[in-house]
Amino acid sequence: MKIELPQVGESVTEGVIGKWLKTVGDQVEKFDPLVEIVTDKVAMELPSPVSGILREIMASEGETVLMGSVIADIDSDENQTPHPATKLSQSVGHADPSKDQIGTTGVLLKGVAPVGPTGSGRSQPVVENRPTTKNGRYSPAVLRLAEANEVDLSLITGSGRNERITRKDVQAFIDSRSGLSQQPTGQSVSKIQDSERRLNNRTSEFAEEQRISLSPVRKIIAANMVKSATLIPQAWSLVEVDVSNMVARRQSTRDNFRQREGVNITYLPFVIKAVAESLKENPLLNSSWGEDCIIMKRRINVGIAVAARDGLVVPVIHDADNFSIAGLALKIEDISNRARNGNLTVEDVHSGTFTVNNTGVLGSLASQPLVNYPQAAIMTTEAIVRRPVVVGDGISIRSMMNICLTFDHRIMDGQQASRFNMDVKSKLESLNENSPIY
Repeated sequence: MKIELPQVGESVTEGVIGKWLKTVGDQVEKFDPLVEIVTDKVAMELPSPVSGILREIMASEGETVLMGSVIADIDSDENQTPHPATKLSQSVGHADPSKDQIGTTGVLLKGVAPVGPTGSGRSQPVVENRPTTKNGRYSPAVLRLAEANEVDLSLITGSGRNERITRKDVQAFIDSRSGLSQQPTGQSVSKIQDSERRLNNRTSEFAEEQRISLSPVRKIIAANMVKSATLIPQAWSLVEVDVSNMVARRQSTRDNFRQREGVNITYLPFVIKAVAESLKENPLLNSSWGEDCIIMKRRINVGIAVAARDGLVVPVIHDADNFSIAGLALKIEDISNRARNGNLTVEDVHSGTFTVNNTGVLGSLASQPLVNYPQAAIMTTEAIVRRPVVVGDGISIRSMMNICLTFDHRIMDGQQASRFNMDVKSKLESLNENSPIY
């Protein structure tokens, strides 16, 4: 049976073979994970649709292959025909949420983050039935083998992604416990020593530098950044905003909001609210380039950058213009926590139309991010700094913040981009003690 690389989204045309979890000649059980696949939208384990012997691997680790391409061949007695490459995005976007099964073409991984607009992070999907070792939950194949041999999985260190325990890890543990592990022969020891000797010589030769192999995720990040930089003619602008009133409004409502909602309210929901309202007034910023047309997006789906343990994650607040500041604060708290814990779903990182990146938390005063292809623009909010400014005929100490906008110059000119910046600036500066939070 030919195993094909499944579709994982309309805009995804290729994927990278991350790591083969089986080798040629291995016995494969139905639904056992075969290989890790990485794309710019999602990372997943591809399970075997049949039981049999893995006869041939046709795509090596690190190789980029087109969706629908044959990547392996399994010799099976089961009378089944290959399933066509199923679009995972459709099954996730339109499936009954009460159903646990996502599909038979792939299982989403936890602990990987979607590629962020500034070029860091990893693709971030999630499934409930493929948790990681750190959560104390395991794949069905691992559980079956462990239960059959009375193995305590907490004693095993996984060799898979994010320390995931594989079936091979369990089998190796069983063999070592039973004293069945084979000791290295004299010939194999000699080969190991020769390999170590060559490695030491090479390390000595290149002592002044270190070469780090590119992971599949880093290759995808690099490709996406090159794609953004080469396909989009990007322009940039910076606007200074007096956010003293925003700081005061947040300060006045912070304690009451925490007591009422149980979470902290940051500056970000105030910014997202201003951005969402300004996108409604400046729809060109909420669009994408269609070669022979400009594609206007009817929904305002704002992606926000979240610093997760695996890098930059960009979950999306869908229909952000329909939320109040309090609603945005709760939504940001929810998706930020789930992003840091590796619990985002494909839907959480799908269909963004505009991106906001709060680089100010890193101490940045100005930044120029790359547009998150195929969106039209990305905005960064910088550090809030108290400094003297001219107010009327006097000088006053005010809280000042820069907002930086990178935009697709094919879609808009400086006039439209500047109007959007000024609308965001006006909305932030017009906040006062009576501005509604709910």
